[in-house]
Amino acid sequence: MFFSNNLKLLRKRRGKTQEDLATILGLKRPTLNNYENRVSQPTIDVLISSSNYFNVSIDTLVKVDLEKLPESQLRQLERGFDVYLKGSNLRVLTATVGNDNEENIELVPEKAKAGYMTGFADPEYISQLPVFRLPFLSKAKKYRTFQISGDSMLPVPDGAFVTGEFVQDWTTIRSGEAFLVLTLNDGVAFKVVENRLEESGTFRLVSLNTHYHPYEVNAADVKEMWRFVNYISSELPSGKVEREELLHALDILQRDMDFIKGKMG
Repeated sequence: MFFSNNLKLLRKRRGKTQEDLATILGLKRPTLNNYENRVSQPTIDVLISSSNYFNVSIDTLVKVDLEKLPESQLRQLERGFDVYLKGSNLRVLTATVGNDNEENIELVPEKAKAGYMTGFADPEYISQLPVFRLPFLSKAKKYRTFQISGDSMLPVPDGAFVTGEFVQDWTTIRSGEAFLVLTLNDGVAFKVVENRLEESGTFRLVSLNTHYHPYEVNAADVKEMWRFVNYISSELPSGKVEREELLHALDILQRDMDFIKGKMG
């Protein structure tokens, strides 16, 4: 149980003394000191009052070692984004920091994507990835960059480096946003996401290139979600519309018109 360490960590991050927090929780200072030093175990009333004060679920206070979370996730918790409160599991992210104690952006090139499928939670694997910084991105969020392959998300070209923001609480995902989605079966896919968690516990993944059919993945099979932020490529997006793409789009439009006419007829 991680309650004692978590209590001390959260108290210090709020700038409170033991005397301050004891007063807030309706305890005596020696009692709080005993909890922080594992001399005694908290009662259910103490767990509830601690959960209410820090806006962190009892599950997180007891089951998760908060000291191992990167700063970006700790800040999310402190802003109230504790997914245990929404009936899900806390997704602990493995990350790296520089000598200045600021988080890096790890780069997953094409040749490393296969290893990432099994190494995404391995600190040793993540520590071996190339790292860099983008000074215009928020320090309060966690980012990672993946090199994509294929033409399913044109005009984002094959070989582009796509940066995503780590999303811990999947209930906040809005349909129509682009994400880098990690599943152990398919690896990293860059798609537009439709959130169907409430209806069927799934995500529908849609390509911008209409030649590729949408498909659904079960949320239980998804390991990470990274919201699209930007991409870097040496290739200039083409302004031309290929004849085959135009014909395909016209065919879809014609079928939609026939369907509408049938409904009206």
